[in-house]
Amino acid sequence: MDKPTNISRRELILGGIAASAGAAFLSACGGETVAEGDGSASSESGSSGSGNLEKANLKFGFIKLTDMAPLAIAKEKGYFAEEGLGVELEAQANWKVLLDGVIDGQLDGAHMLAGQPIAATIGYGTEAELIAPLSLDLNGNAITLSNKVWDMIVDDLPKNADGNPEHPISAEALRPVVEQFKSEGKPLNMGMVFPVSTHNYEFRYWLAAGGIIPGYYTGYNDVDGTIDAEIPLSVTPPPQMPATMEAGTIEGYCVGEPWNQAAVQKKIGVPVVTDDQIWRLNPEKVFGLRKDFAETNPETTKALLRAIIKAQQWLDADDNGNREEAVEILAKPNYVGADAEVIAASMTGKFTFEEGDTRDAPDFNIFFREFAGYPFYSDCIWYLSQMRRWGQIPEDQTDEWYVTTAESVYRPDLYKIAADSLVEDGVIEAADVPDTDGFKGEQDGFIDGIVFDGSKPNEYLAKFDVGLQEGQTVTAQGIQG
Repeated sequence: MDKPTNISRRELILGGIAASAGAAFLSACGGETVAEGDGSASSESGSSGSGNLEKANLKFGFIKLTDMAPLAIAKEKGYFAEEGLGVELEAQANWKVLLDGVIDGQLDGAHMLAGQPIAATIGYGTEAELIAPLSLDLNGNAITLSNKVWDMIVDDLPKNADGNPEHPISAEALRPVVEQFKSEGKPLNMGMVFPVSTHNYEFRYWLAAGGIIPGYYTGYNDVDGTIDAEIPLSVTPPPQMPATMEAGTIEGYCVGEPWNQAAVQKKIGVPVVTDDQIWRLNPEKVFGLRKDFAETNPETTKALLRAIIKAQQWLDADDNGNREEAVEILAKPNYVGADAEVIAASMTGKFTFEEGDTRDAPDFNIFFREFAGYPFYSDCIWYLSQMRRWGQIPEDQTDEWYVTTAESVYRPDLYKIAADSLVEDGVIEAADVPDTDGFKGEQDGFIDGIVFDGSKPNEYLAKFDVGLQEGQTVTAQGIQG
């Protein structure tokens, strides 16, 4: 991607929003016959009023994780049908299959890793013009260690009054384990779900905060990221995580639910830290589309976003009062397909770390509160900063480059078109839509105490003791410069 000219951040933001919003409001002619409604119709949420839909029958992909919930709820509660959409939801084998499905048009959109449309835009892996007009949720992941590793660290962990470990647990506790495996000539392998997944960056962040090097990438074509790694991280599809750890291939993993709770239920591992303990209110999955789909189908895009926003609102309504029903829906084999008890162990305001250690976790899954659906530019820039920190972006970039890239991927203009129409219809409140230039300002709540300001990514990167610094690159021989 070309570097931008040296113009101000405000000019970049305002210019981008104005141009994108104007394009999105262009109406198209014609349309397909509206598919028969899916799910049970909701009686209290207004219909779109968005004009003719350019495409009414859609297929969306997802991975079997609880944070696909907004899509399942939009279908099962009739929000897609309410907007005139007939939507088929199809589980995908892994994140690569899902990504390829969106790029080649087999899928109209998908429950995506936030890093996928970003990586496609900058040319890390498969290059394509993808956008994220909506964030699906905040938080929702955890890091689980095998019983073998847990037994090696648990006795030395500080305990609370109940005799359970104090949280958050620092990755520093793994240092003796790293040294023991090294002395035995064995790699301490652990898993994450995809090279550009939140799970990869969260796992790396947690390890580095504890002084452990998770490894570096040599650039756009390296999907391993194991240069200089003290704990190598490898890719495993989410539903396969527990079995892969039980087989001894990996000794821990970072994944979304219900696959941490599955380890607890099977008594094969112990979650040691949740991602909201690594970074409070961290952005998680997005809803991803091809850029040309949104441009060709502006009314359809508005309608599908309206439906998903309604579903997000329902998931957080009444202090999460609908979560038990959501759990039953997600437990269906065509969605997550895990036992309802396992899904509920993290989605209903509690989180179980091990038998006898269940704690309150009201913010473990957030779908609507805290402006969870709004695709902030600063969220995109955080992901880009971690791509640079670990070498996926092989060279330094200007702050302006980060802003321009964020603008091309995250599309708050499209979100606002849909959300503002819901405000007009009285479905959501005006206060539910942030008044923002796309940046959250300074954010704290990180496990290492470092503050993130999305408008100053290079200043942020310079704060880390572990990670690439200005001017450094990575080769097969290690860090250079």
